[in-house]
Formats: sequence, structure tokens, C-alpha cells
Amino acid sequence: LFPESITTEQQSLVLVKRLLAISVSCITYMRGLFPESSYGTRYLDDLCLKILREDKSCLGSLQIVKWIQGCFDALEKQYVNLGFYALSSNPTVTEMYQFKFKYKKKVPQMDISSNHREFVAGLCSKDVKQASRLLLRTLYLLMQDLGPLPNDITLSMKLLYYNDVTPKDYQPPGFKEDGSPGDLLFAGDPMNLKVGSVSTDFHFMKVRVTTEKKRVRKADSNLIQKNGPTEISHQGLDCEEEEEEETSKINLLNLAFSQEEVIGPEKKRKVSEPEKLLLNSRK
Repeated sequence: LFPESITTEQQSLVLVKRLLAISVSCITYMRGLFPESSYGTRYLDDLCLKILREDKSCLGSLQIVKWIQGCFDALEKQYVNLGFYALSSNPTVTEMYQFKFKYKKKVPQMDISSNHREFVAGLCSKDVKQASRLLLRTLYLLMQDLGPLPNDITLSMKLLYYNDVTPKDYQPPGFKEDGSPGDLLFAGDPMNLKVGSVSTDFHFMKVRVTTEKKRVRKADSNLIQKNGPTEISHQGLDCEEEEEEETSKINLLNLAFSQEEVIGPEKKRKVSEPEKLLLNSRK
């Protein structure tokens, strides 16, 4: 499933792509969005993974595969900052899955003993793979603790970008400029659940789930981020690590405002989306 070694930028990119694809596959499978025929089976140690494949008999799963491929394009170009999938029951969000990406520039350091510049060994491939396994296991366990979805569910995806490097006219294959309002509304009191993160010498990926508190049957207290907001804006989704450690009052203030109110319309974060997917006939 993962590269044998994760010491180059290309190997790191392959790892992040596969983690994203497996995670999205896990979410759609465990939430019963598509039939069994839309998945192949792979094993990660003793964990049985269901991986989305191009099932021509299920247009919905075909569409999700195209969404993932579009996100791959933005990852390759190092444009995408945040991708999120939202399961909505009109007009409110039921569950939201956030994938945050950061890109690192590996800086050469001086090797004194050999008197020349070279890259110093960074994060161990074994540790990176272990973090990847832990993230997937946690996601699978979390999916088992969520209550059933409503019947009238819509799956949507949005990509947010690093504005300073992303061309204004860039859109991944299958995506378009997002024309919807910036806020995502939950009907009840939402709970943020930290799934995990994986860091290589070249990439950082973090996964978080937000859903209504009443829909979580049980959850490890270590996963819970308390006092989640009832209204989440695109700007709020783009929290940096240090911001997440601030008080809940500050977080609520940051997340309650729309993008335009926080950073002004002239600096609005670039957002794109594919067509929404209506899931009327789930397995």
C-alpha cells in the first residue's frame, strides 16, 4: 500500500495520495454510500481496507474517484491547503471530513565530517508508516461509532488553496469555482474529532472529523476538541496548529465570521468544488 522507503519528495507524494484515497474510501464504505461492488479489498497488517474503484455500474463512486484524482492534481502542484468532504441533509451539514495539507522545503545541511553539503537523514520511513497505520485505524474505529445517516444525503467536496502560489484561473480537472456561501451550518451542537496526522520530510497531512455531538455514540476523549462551533466558515476551516490550542472563546470568534468579514473580499480564499452528488439509493 505504501512505498517501501519514504526518503524522496516523490515517495512522500505517493504516500499522501494513497492516504487520502484510502481515507475517503473508508469514509464512503463505512457510511454505506456505495455498494460493495464499488470497492476492492486490500490489507494493511490485520486491517481490511475497502478501496474505491471505477465501478461503471455506480455513477456515484465513479464521480468520487474523479474528485480524488482532481485533488491529486492540486497536491502535485502544491496548491491545495485544505480539502473537505461534507455529508449534508438539506440545508444543514451532518458530517464533515477535513484533510489539511502542508508542504515542506527540505534544506541542505553541512556534513562536517565529509566537508560537503548533503541532506541529513530526516523522519524515519518506519515511523511515517506507523503514523499512517494509526491514522487509518483511528478513522475506521471512529466510523463505527457514528450514528446512521439520514436518507436524503448529499455529498459535496471543496478545495481551499494557498493563494500566494495558486494561479487565479487554476481549477483541478472536474472542479469549478465555488459560488456557494462560505458558511457550513450544523443543525445541532457539533463536535470536532482529531483523527490524526502524518508528517514526512516533504509533506504534512492532518485529518479531522466534525459532526453533531448527539451522533457520536462514544468517542475516545483524546480525539475530542471541545466546544465546537455551530457555524464554520472557509476561513475557520483553515486553522493553524497554534490557533487550535487557543481558548474556545477565541476559536468561536474566529469561526463564526465569514471569510469576507475576517480577511476582506479582496483577499478571499480561493475555493473550488465539483458538482454535488445526491445519494438517494445507498446500500
